[in-house]
Amino acid sequence: MSTSSTGNIGYWGVVAIGVGGMVGGGIFAVLGLAVELAQGGTPVAFALAGLVAILTTYSYAKLSVACPTGGGTVSFLDHAFGSGVLTGSLNVLLWLSYMVMLSLYAYAFGSYGAAFLPPAMQPLWKHLLISLIVVMITGLNMLGADLIAKAESWIVGLKVAILFLFVALGLRGVQGDRLALAHWSPPLQVMAGGMIIFLAYEGFELIANAAQDVRQPRRTLPRAYYSAVVLVILLYVLVAVVTVGNLPLNEIVAAKDYALAEAARPFMGSAGFTLIAIAALLSTASAINATLYGATRLSYAIAKDGELPAALERKVWNRPIEGLFITSGVTLLVANLFDLSSISTMGSAGFLLIFAAVNGANARLARRTHSRRWISLVGMIACLGALAALLWHTVQTAPGQLWVLATMVGIAWGIEASYRLLTGREIRLPRIASLVERLEEEIELVEHLERRRRRSP
Repeated sequence: MSTSSTGNIGYWGVVAIGVGGMVGGGIFAVLGLAVELAQGGTPVAFALAGLVAILTTYSYAKLSVACPTGGGTVSFLDHAFGSGVLTGSLNVLLWLSYMVMLSLYAYAFGSYGAAFLPPAMQPLWKHLLISLIVVMITGLNMLGADLIAKAESWIVGLKVAILFLFVALGLRGVQGDRLALAHWSPPLQVMAGGMIIFLAYEGFELIANAAQDVRQPRRTLPRAYYSAVVLVILLYVLVAVVTVGNLPLNEIVAAKDYALAEAARPFMGSAGFTLIAIAALLSTASAINATLYGATRLSYAIAKDGELPAALERKVWNRPIEGLFITSGVTLLVANLFDLSSISTMGSAGFLLIFAAVNGANARLARRTHSRRWISLVGMIACLGALAALLWHTVQTAPGQLWVLATMVGIAWGIEASYRLLTGREIRLPRIASLVERLEEEIELVEHLERRRRRSP
C-alpha cells in the first residue's frame, strides 16, 4: 500500500468514526455509576480514564499506519505475538468484551425506556425492553441493517449535539461547592471509579478497521486518533461537571441507571429529561446495531484465522449467522442476569487487558512502526495499573465479582486451548508481515529518492 493512499475517508470522517465509537451509549449508561463511586471527583475519574485511553491511542495510531488492514486489533496481536494460545485467547476475549459492551448498551436502553413508566413497573419493563431491543436488532442484522446504518451518521451527530447542549445550558447552574475536595471520595476510589467506567472510552480503536480506506494515512490517522480521544475526554469531563454541579449526589445515585436524563431536570425541566432519555434510546439502539454488526464479523474474522470453530466462517444469506446468534444469546443472558456495576467491571477489565496487549504489541514492533518503545510500555503499565485499581476496588466492595472476571478470562483461554487441542486446526494468519515489509520498503525507497533529489544540483 502506498503511503499516499487515495482512500475515500478524510480527516473529519475518521474523527467521526472514533467519536461515534466512543460516544455510543457508554456515557448514558455509566455516568451514575461513576458518581456513585467518585462522588464530587467524578470529572477527575473521567479524566484519569481518558489518560489511559490517550496513551493507548499512540500504539493504535502507529500500528494502524504500519499495518493498514481491516483486521484492526486482531491483526495487530496476531502479527506481534504469532499464533500461540495467548494471542488466540486475547482475540476470543475481545469478542467476549464486545458482548459485554452490547449488554451494557441493552441495559441502558431498558433503563432509560423504563424511566418513563411508574416506579412499580420499571423493573419488569426494563428487562422486557432489554430483551426486545436485542432481539429486534438481531433480526435487523439478519435481514441487513441498512436502515439504521444509513441513519448512523445522523444519530452520532444528534447525540453529540444534545450532549453539548446539555453542557452549554447546564454550566450556568453549576454549584462549585459540590465539586470541592470535601465531596470527593478517597483518591484510590476516585481512580477505581475512573477504571470501572473506562469502557466509556472503548470505541476509538474502531478507526483501525478503516485504516486501509483513509486518505494519506501516515498524516491523517494519528491526527484523527488524538483529536477524537481528546474531544471525547473534554466532553465527558464537562458532562460530569454539569451533572455533579447541578444535582445532589444522593439524587444522582438514586437514578444512576438513567442519571444523565435526571441531571437535565434542574436546568431543562421535564422537557430536558425527555430529550436526554430519547437521545439515550436512539444512541444505545444505534450502538447495539453497530457493535453487534462488528462483533459478529469479529467472530467471523477470528474463525477465518483458525482461532474459532469453522462453523463461524459459514455465511447464510451472505452473513455469519452462527456468530450473530451466539453474540446475541450471550448478550441477552448478561444484560438480564447482571447489574450495571458487574457489567461495567467485566467490560472495563476486558478492554484494559486487550489494550495492554496492544501497547505490548507496538512495543514489540517498535522498529517496524517507527515508534518510541517507552511510550507504548508506559501505556501498557498504565492499562495494567488501571486494571489493578479496578480489581482492588472489586475486592473491597464486591469480591464475588472477581469470580465473574476470572470466569470471563478463563472462558476465553479455555475456548482457545480446548479447541486447538481437540481439532488441531491450522492457524491461518493474515499476511501482515509481508504487507508491513512491503510498506517499509516503499518508505525506504521514497526516502532514498528524496535524499538523491536533495543532493542533485
